[in-house]
Amino acid sequence: MKDAKYLFAYLAPIAAFAGIYFGGIWSLGAVYIGFLFVPVMEFFTPNSTENLSIEEEEKKSKSLFFDWLLYLNVPILFALLWYYFSTLQAGGLTGFEKVAMTLNVGLIVGTIGINVAHELGHRSTWYELLMAKTLLMSALYMHFNIEHNRGHHKNVATDEDPSSARKGENLYAFWLRSVSKAYLHAWKLEAERLRRLGKSIFSFSNEMIRFQIIQIAYLLIIGWLFGWNIISFAVAIAVIGFLLLETVNYIEHYGLRRKKLPSGRYENVAPHHSWNSNFELGRIFLYELTRHSDHHFKASRKYQVLRHFDESPQLPFGYPTAMIISLIPPLWFKIIDNKLKLVPK
Repeated sequence: MKDAKYLFAYLAPIAAFAGIYFGGIWSLGAVYIGFLFVPVMEFFTPNSTENLSIEEEEKKSKSLFFDWLLYLNVPILFALLWYYFSTLQAGGLTGFEKVAMTLNVGLIVGTIGINVAHELGHRSTWYELLMAKTLLMSALYMHFNIEHNRGHHKNVATDEDPSSARKGENLYAFWLRSVSKAYLHAWKLEAERLRRLGKSIFSFSNEMIRFQIIQIAYLLIIGWLFGWNIISFAVAIAVIGFLLLETVNYIEHYGLRRKKLPSGRYENVAPHHSWNSNFELGRIFLYELTRHSDHHFKASRKYQVLRHFDESPQLPFGYPTAMIISLIPPLWFKIIDNKLKLVPK
C-alpha cells in the first residue's frame, strides 16, 4: 500500500482531462494541481530523508508495478492529445478556454511527455527507449534523448553544459541559452558518434535527421486529422512542455560547479552538484526527480530507489514551488544565492 502513493501522479493527467471536459474556469485543470495544489500541500505533507534498506531496494528495483506506472503514461498522454485537438476542432471555445486548455495540456506534455521520457530514456530495453522517444515527440524535443544522456550527464555542473545554470543567470536568459545550445550540441554529439562508426553524417543513420522527420510528420498528421490551424496549438503545447523541462533544468544545478583539476579534467560528479528536495508530494508527482544527486551518481538507478544524501544541497521548498519562484529572478536570487554560500566548494 505504501507503494501505491505513486498513483497520485495520475492526478495531474486526470485533472487535464477534466479541464477540457468542464471548460470555463476549470480549463486550467492540471495547472491547478501542479502549481496551486502541490505547492500549498507541500507545507502540510512530510519531508522525508528516509532511504530504503539494501533488501528493500533490490526488491523494489525488480517490481514491475513501478515500471507499469510509467508505461501507462504513453496511452494516457496520447489520449489527452487526441481529446484536446478534437475539442479545438469542434470549436465553440472562448479565447480564455483555448489559452487555458493549452497551458493545461502543455503542462502534461512537460511532466509526462518529458519527465517520464527522461526516466525511460535511461533504461536499456528497446521498448522503453522507444516509449521515451515517442513521449518526447509530443514536445518536439526528441534530441533531448541524445543531449541529456551523452552531453548533460558528462558535463553537468560545468560551463560546458548548456543545461547547468550559472550563478546570477536569470531563468529567461537560461531558456534561450539552454534550448538553442542543447539542440546544437545534440547534432554535434550525433555527428561524433557517426564519425567513430565510419558512417556519413548526411544519412538516415543520423538519429537527429530521423528525429526531425518524425516530428514534422507528427505535426502534419495532426494537421491532416484535425485541421491545419491545429498545428499551431500542437507547437504551443510543445513549447510549454519543453520550457517546463528547462525550468526544472534551471533549478536542478543553478550555481553549482565542479572544480577543474590540474589535468584539465573536471572532478567527479558529487552529491553537492545537484539541488535536491525531499518534499514527498513533489517527489511523487515528478517520479522522484527531486532526488537528483543520486540520479547523477548512477543514471540507471530506477526512480523508486533513488536515495537522499545528507551532503546534497536542499531547496527550502519543493520543485513545483521552486519553478514558480524562478519566474521572479530577484526573489530567486535572494533565496538561492544565500543557500549557495552553504554548499561545499
